[in-house]
Amino acid sequence: MVRHRDKSSAIRSNVRIGISGWNYPPWRGKFYPPKSPHNRELCHAAGISPSIEVNGTFYSLQRPENFAKWAEETPDEFVFGIKGSRYITHMRRLRDVRVPLANFLASGLLR
Repeated sequence: MVRHRDKSSAIRSNVRIGISGWNYPPWRGKFYPPKSPHNRELCHAAGISPSIEVNGTFYSLQRPENFAKWAEETPDEFVFGIKGSRYITHMRRLRDVRVPLANFLASGLLR
């Protein structure tokens, strides 16, 4: 628990420290057990870290099935940090993004 103080009140917020993804070949045999199946990497990482950033959302829209599968592979209290779309942040530079943002949110984030 981290406390932030301002002039009017104390605010409590949860801070989670996690890792920036889970699909990294150099981690195999080091962070992940040797010969561990690739499709078990998220489950293994979620058993160690309370939060993981989803990098894939930066590069492309994901499918609702992906988000559902990731949720199934992680504990109920687990938190994903969703990286914003590079199309919105880097290519559109946050301008005229109503439709791209709607598509990003509709890709499975709001289920």
